[in-house]
Amino acid sequence: MIHSESMQISTRGRGTSELTDQIQGIVARSGIDQGLCTVFVHHTSASLIICENADPSVRSDLERYTARLVPDGDPIFRHTLEGPDDMPAHIRSILTQTSLTIPIAGGRCDLGTWQGIFLWEHRAHPHRRRVTVSVMGERS
Repeated sequence: MIHSESMQISTRGRGTSELTDQIQGIVARSGIDQGLCTVFVHHTSASLIICENADPSVRSDLERYTARLVPDGDPIFRHTLEGPDDMPAHIRSILTQTSLTIPIAGGRCDLGTWQGIFLWEHRAHPHRRRVTVSVMGERS
């Protein structure tokens, strides 16, 4: 059995938005007890991560590290059509992930105790991002 839903996420600009509860809800609605959940973001300047969800400073540290690794306005970038954060956002999404696959057990994403699923917006300004969740597996 396969179940799929898309959702729109409004971001506040660069940073993370937790999607764990929304994705768990989609898995629950699917009725699938055992299988796989694939989460996909339909953009080239945002990504998906599984990260610690208890301490937000982990995600802040990731943001600061990535800003050092791929700084806005670096003169080596030729692709600057949409501003100084344009090419860095593309690189950040390539270095991270645009899709995740998570096992399903007992009708839920089988995440670790401190794991959460996050959309990571790499652009400086707010955007609306489309995320598709596909659930595949067996019903009990």
